[in-house]
Amino acid sequence: MIVDTHAHLTDAKLADDVDDVVARARAVGVDWIVTISSDLEDSQRAIAVAERFPSVYATVGVHPHAAASVTTDTFPRLRALAAHSKVVALGETGLDFHYDNSPRAEQRASFVSHLELGAELDLPVVVHVRSADVEAIELIRHVGWTRGVLHCFSGGAALLDAALDLGWYISFAGMVTFPKWESADLLRSVPLDRLLVETDSPYLAPVPYRGRRNEPANVVATAEKVAELRGIGSEELFAAASSNAGAFYRVGAGG
Repeated sequence: MIVDTHAHLTDAKLADDVDDVVARARAVGVDWIVTISSDLEDSQRAIAVAERFPSVYATVGVHPHAAASVTTDTFPRLRALAAHSKVVALGETGLDFHYDNSPRAEQRASFVSHLELGAELDLPVVVHVRSADVEAIELIRHVGWTRGVLHCFSGGAALLDAALDLGWYISFAGMVTFPKWESADLLRSVPLDRLLVETDSPYLAPVPYRGRRNEPANVVATAEKVAELRGIGSEELFAAASSNAGAFYRVGAGG
């Protein structure tokens, strides 16, 4: 029915009842989930979760917030972890100049290394960009890797266009349901075959769950809103987004 392309099942807010979280998602028609990593240790936890559930896959990578933790052995270790059969992508990586939790130079270096490793291993890259559109455009064009997704998209038209020009995907999360969200025109400009949906659980719960812990089952509400904003039926949107997720992550429907 639908895929949650980006969740954090290892987050402390979800990890204690992950069995129930996955079961609730399956019960409402979520075919499979990608649990996203934030650093090396989290990558190992994500793989462990993915090993437990046929419908869960994992990424491995270092979030821009944690870019300062990157050492000379980080990417050799990520390369080894990426060989696991349940690993479907690298990330999340990218640039976050809003919080600047890591120095910008280290964020840039980590981002480029993820993109280059993606190209080396033929793996897609899950990318977080906040308040860094210009710099992100420069780096994705510099590396030129064509298998990426801008997750939880909140950037401007220039970033969206640059990513689409390279063949990237664009993913939308629960923010599309918020009354003050102002990027519906950008959402409608994304070709249907390049669009993904996600929860970013446990964050950004969509209306009518806003203010509560988010979880993968809620991707249905986000997808329904995306369909409404695009003026198409929910089933058409679900089918397209699920097909796109399978193509991007190279995962067959139903896990």
